[in-house]
Amino acid sequence: MYSIIVPVYNRPDEVDELLESLTLQTFKQFEVIIVEDGSQTPCREVAEKNKDRLNIHYYYKDNSGPGQSRNYGAERATGEWLIVLDSDVVLPEGYLQAVDDELKANACDAFGGPDSAHPSFTDVQKAISYSMTSFFTTGGIRGGKKKLDKFYPRSFNMGVRSDVYRKLGGFSKMRFGEDIDFSIRIFEAGCTCRLFPSAWVWHKRRTDLKKFFRQVYNSGIARINLHKRHPGTMKLVHLLPMIFTVGVIALVLVSAVGRALMHYDDVHRWYWLCAAPWLPIIAYSLIIFADSSWQNKSVKIGALSVCAAFVQLMGYGFGFIEAWWKRCVLGKDEFQAFEKTFYK
Repeated sequence: MYSIIVPVYNRPDEVDELLESLTLQTFKQFEVIIVEDGSQTPCREVAEKNKDRLNIHYYYKDNSGPGQSRNYGAERATGEWLIVLDSDVVLPEGYLQAVDDELKANACDAFGGPDSAHPSFTDVQKAISYSMTSFFTTGGIRGGKKKLDKFYPRSFNMGVRSDVYRKLGGFSKMRFGEDIDFSIRIFEAGCTCRLFPSAWVWHKRRTDLKKFFRQVYNSGIARINLHKRHPGTMKLVHLLPMIFTVGVIALVLVSAVGRALMHYDDVHRWYWLCAAPWLPIIAYSLIIFADSSWQNKSVKIGALSVCAAFVQLMGYGFGFIEAWWKRCVLGKDEFQAFEKTFYK
């Protein structure tokens, strides 16, 4: 049997959609464990109304972050496999059957699956989903078939054998990046971990670009914290958003210098210095616009995807740079950001 663990913080509507999708699963041998992480707007009623349709268990605890809430749920789970989902995902009806088929075909100790945007998502959510899954933004490392690095399961769609979970102590007390930390420890323990391409979910992610910035900014911070915890795990692909951020800032500054020189010298002499730095930025934007417009069949989503891509890469880059300065240069301890608002 599978135990599905869902930590939740102030998101009863999302939990309602997730539970509805679980009632439609073609594979029925599972239990659902909802862990309310100190919410002011709890989802107890949502859980209660589904008790006749699902083997569901609801728990309320003080706020401690999603990682510790997953551990809380795992302690109360009875399944051989623990499947961790975020509250903002919706499952296609064949999700659990796909998981079961994959495990029967090729056994492993842990797995993860990709995500996609549902047709009902807002245009902003679709743009954010594109940005987080496109080869042109993440290199496909978040669950696509094309990857620049080995696949590490993320907590929005992750499965682990219950004995492996308990042997490794579950998720650490990291506030951000705790799922990657767990994935790294799974590999370090010599366990096998696979991507299940057919076990995908619809993932809403953030509802606006401001919240999306907070998320990716924390991801940049988490990458440095992970580097400190697991030396040698940082790869070139993890540096690319920082390089992108520094590159964009440098190009804008060079253009600004060219613009200033045009005021004090021959305009035509410095025009190239003002205009040329924008060419790679425009070229990259056009690639994102064209690819997203084609995939989503919408030029509006294509345009929003350009904004989402820059928010994602530069938000991550700024968080990465700040964490690098504070931890690697100044030697400070592990730190967090947006802690008071990230889970609202």
